[in-house]
Amino acid sequence: MSTAVAEEKKTKLSQLDQIKKFTKVVADTGDFESIKDFKPQDATTNPSLIYAATQKPQYLHLLEEVIADRKKTGLTGAAQIEDIIDHLLVKFGCEILKIVPGRVSTETDARYSFDTEGSISKARQLIKLYEERGIGRERVLIKIASTWEGINAAEKLQKEGIKCNLTLMFSLPQAVRCAEAKVQLISPFVGRIYDWYKAANKRDYAGAEDPGVISVKEIYTYYKKFGCETEVMGASFRNVGQILELVGCDALTISPELMKELSESCEPVEPKLKPEKAKKSDVPRLELDEKKFRYLVNDDAMATEKTAEGIRKFAADVVKLEKFVAGKIDKK
Repeated sequence: MSTAVAEEKKTKLSQLDQIKKFTKVVADTGDFESIKDFKPQDATTNPSLIYAATQKPQYLHLLEEVIADRKKTGLTGAAQIEDIIDHLLVKFGCEILKIVPGRVSTETDARYSFDTEGSISKARQLIKLYEERGIGRERVLIKIASTWEGINAAEKLQKEGIKCNLTLMFSLPQAVRCAEAKVQLISPFVGRIYDWYKAANKRDYAGAEDPGVISVKEIYTYYKKFGCETEVMGASFRNVGQILELVGCDALTISPELMKELSESCEPVEPKLKPEKAKKSDVPRLELDEKKFRYLVNDDAMATEKTAEGIRKFAADVVKLEKFVAGKIDKK
């Protein structure tokens, strides 16, 4: 690369910095050391990401510190493991909040996905642990699956001032019900929708024709058309092309690997989603009760299968984390 070209590249903004002009950039990881250089506003985690982080030597000390601290509680068995994991999730969250200026999303146990009261209880516990560490609830989003029961839990929590991020979202009915519940933020899963259609139709998708991109655009358009205050945060990206198609969305949660790729390109970025355009769109209002919600989600094979699969996978990673923690306790 010539000196002139190198100097020109220095003066240009990276695609990541260009995106930040139009959209809140959120880091999607438990590996918080990997995001410092990218300066995201917020960060999200999930059971899979936290489990993966605990397998890395640089984060093992966090688990060991929690185990050492919580041994004095006198708890044993499943109650002890649950207590340690709750404190571990919050410890990761607190470390992340030292890096990001905004909020962190911490997920409830996926096994509560069909248990409204269980989700509420777990959310309150996590918020309590954050507040004991001096972290105000305005800096924490509690992640809950976008089931009927999960959204009902979020509706009650929001009224208590506990802000929620509704995850595992694959359809407009899920998004509409979240807006009715006045949840803080939703995370429609672009990549997993793409995965399903790619496998089902045995073809690839790119750009504006990507079904995951189309789903987020549909939700964004509906929200802006009807003045829904819930934030839309595209999630679960497979490539930078999907991200670039959703610039202008309220937020996008991006893995460190894709943030790095975006930071290394200076190609121009333009917003693809604009509220003024969405407000002029011809979109019918969707009226929902529980029966209609369940029927519409059930009628969408992709939404039904990916929601169920996502819950199973997150629950399985919670179990993996429990077994890992149990093994560490036994060695102490």
